[in-house]
Amino acid sequence: MATFGTAVATNQNPNKSVEVAQPPSDSVSSLCFSPKANFLVATSWDNQVRCWEISRSGAAVASVPKASISHDQPVLCSTWKDDGTTVFSGGCDKQVKMWPLLSGGQPVTVAMHDAPIKEVAWIPELNLLVTGSWDKTLKYWDTRQSNPVHTQQLPDRCYALTVKHPLMVVGTADRNLIVFNLNNPQTEFKRIPSPLKYQTRCVAAFPDQQGFLVGSIEGRVGVHHLDDSQQSKNFTFKCHRDGSEIYSVNSLNFHPIHHTFATAGSDGAFNFWDKDSKQRLKAMSRCGQPIPCSTFNSDGSIFAYSVCYDWSKGAENHNPATAKTYIYLHLPQESEVKGKPRVGTSGRK
Repeated sequence: MATFGTAVATNQNPNKSVEVAQPPSDSVSSLCFSPKANFLVATSWDNQVRCWEISRSGAAVASVPKASISHDQPVLCSTWKDDGTTVFSGGCDKQVKMWPLLSGGQPVTVAMHDAPIKEVAWIPELNLLVTGSWDKTLKYWDTRQSNPVHTQQLPDRCYALTVKHPLMVVGTADRNLIVFNLNNPQTEFKRIPSPLKYQTRCVAAFPDQQGFLVGSIEGRVGVHHLDDSQQSKNFTFKCHRDGSEIYSVNSLNFHPIHHTFATAGSDGAFNFWDKDSKQRLKAMSRCGQPIPCSTFNSDGSIFAYSVCYDWSKGAENHNPATAKTYIYLHLPQESEVKGKPRVGTSGRK
């Protein structure tokens, strides 16, 4: 097995992606693009939230650091408000900060938990923020009020969260997947044991809200439909493996236009897939370190991913002298992200 150190550190960027200027000084925990413009936000274990303005002219892409704010402890998650004005970030200091980035305002604390906050999402249809924590609760917040609108008990710590109104899916530490219908957000709609045998790492709601993807630490993704009549379409597949070496699937992102999806893993690779034809559209070359997080911009023309130590092997395998954090921008070709009919079928695109 290749060690994530000097041996392979020479090629962190085998896919010739565009490097983002002035990356964080420690590993990246989340990436998210503004829904309205090419502003990219990254949260990091160095307690910072940073924003870059990404500009594109044909195949040329440039990144300019725009602003940053600090938390008291490592930041684990981030999301944008749907109008593209404001960023929410949460983490180990057990609070969520609301940062009016476009107006240049100061961040204010709008949510609190009793343990680190792992996930945060904005629900524009409800005008509410939802936060998921290791204190085994979900909380819904009206950002104008200091107390949560509702606190939902979870069976275990929140590890992953995805929202595509009216669907919300929460992955918990006990491998439960808790489904909510946000038209009735205070009650569980369904509780599903994960189709994967190992710890849940990421979830992503289908763009049509009919189901979700789940990724685990065991190099496997589950495709799950919610409707009982669609259960025959459920399947799992292996990915992010190299012979007997098995790597975590860290990130799942649907393409906003084509509705295909990307996986990114601790093997340092990202791949594009089509769940409807059950095929991989493109496998990218492995980078020299894990990819802990990734995201598409609003029109799917830019795929951002970070390459850095993912802490899966603990502090003893982290060498600050050689460890470097990168954020890369890949411009997907249409052939990489547009679904294809399965060979031998009429295709139902």
